[in-house]
Amino acid sequence: MILMQQNFNDISALFPKVLDIDLVKQIKPTIPFDIESIGFLNLLSKELTSDLQIRAFPDVATFAFFCRKANILKIKEQYNGEDTIRIGRGLVFHIAPSNVPVNFAYSLVCGILAGNVNIVRVPSKDFDQIRIICEAISRIAKTNTYAAVTSRIILVRYDRLSNYTNLFSGLCDVRVIWGGDETIADVRKSYLPSRSFDVTFADRYSLCAINGDIYVAELNPEKIALGFYNDTYLFDQNACTSPHLIVWTGNEENVRKSKEIFWENLYQIVQQKQYMVSPVIAVDKLTSLFKHAIKSSGIKKMNTKSNVLWRINLNDLSENIDDYRCSSGYFLEFHANALSEISDIANRKFQTIAYYGYNKDELKSQIIDAKPYGIDRIVRIGSTTDFSIIWDGYDLIRTLSRCCEIY
Repeated sequence: MILMQQNFNDISALFPKVLDIDLVKQIKPTIPFDIESIGFLNLLSKELTSDLQIRAFPDVATFAFFCRKANILKIKEQYNGEDTIRIGRGLVFHIAPSNVPVNFAYSLVCGILAGNVNIVRVPSKDFDQIRIICEAISRIAKTNTYAAVTSRIILVRYDRLSNYTNLFSGLCDVRVIWGGDETIADVRKSYLPSRSFDVTFADRYSLCAINGDIYVAELNPEKIALGFYNDTYLFDQNACTSPHLIVWTGNEENVRKSKEIFWENLYQIVQQKQYMVSPVIAVDKLTSLFKHAIKSSGIKKMNTKSNVLWRINLNDLSENIDDYRCSSGYFLEFHANALSEISDIANRKFQTIAYYGYNKDELKSQIIDAKPYGIDRIVRIGSTTDFSIIWDGYDLIRTLSRCCEIY
């Protein structure tokens, strides 16, 4: 491995196997959505789709589907017609979160499509999904088909205590940090050049809104419950997109019946998936309940059949409701008179609303009227983990590229 500085010997280069920092610094950015980048991503999609290993990894299959040429061209349409010239900012250093295996790849795709050279620090944990994607990129690189794109990709793994974050931060034009408040604070100790800046994805929380008047008549309630399971249990409710609070609206009797149907279907799915709760999390659930009960009045733990599903009923929505979160099937729920009551708690920490039973115009009107500090995404139940080029309020193509105006 060729490096600008010596005594860096605790790094694992996943792609390419030899890293030449001086060469990387010489590579120029391109315009967003250039033909080579779109062609590379389409080929990567085909490589992954033809790999039989991805049958065991739906998140890799979803990523492959995202990279299809048809999908990328659809995304590109959002940026057609701009008068200014856009060019990638240069070198983007991505620090991927440790708990979502495929997130590094989505971050990389954004950097590629915006026209940049990309250094990505992947999670330290050796996820199979990371290996599968890196192997597919390596196979493409060996053919030299899209050398102009693969030369702009560097994938590395190293311990968080090593000096590589200092090195890469000192070289980059943009630093993209995924991983929460503590990680962001730690990475920001590393020097950035004066024209460089951070794009940060801090700790965020999400909620779910269900219209009981509609759900009570749902012909396929199992489908909605399965979508909710995928939004929450697949990441042990630790993803920023995973709802912790469920807000019900509608007639009291309809909401009561809807709760019975929804939670019973969810419980059956959790049982079918053989979801397990560790002893440590079981204690955490009890601790969270006691902490909440001490500081709030009128909360009630609803009867459930197993430790895999806890429901805590609320009499009101306090501004600090996010302080009482837990994971692995721990849900707070509240019956609101109107969806607008969410605005009272939607601080900057709230990211996504997963919804069922509302139309888009209604939701749009609610957000415009409420003007909440938080809430950057509103998606249907089952779609919270679907990646978008616009994430946490950032348009990543525009953020990771610069404007060149001609008068």
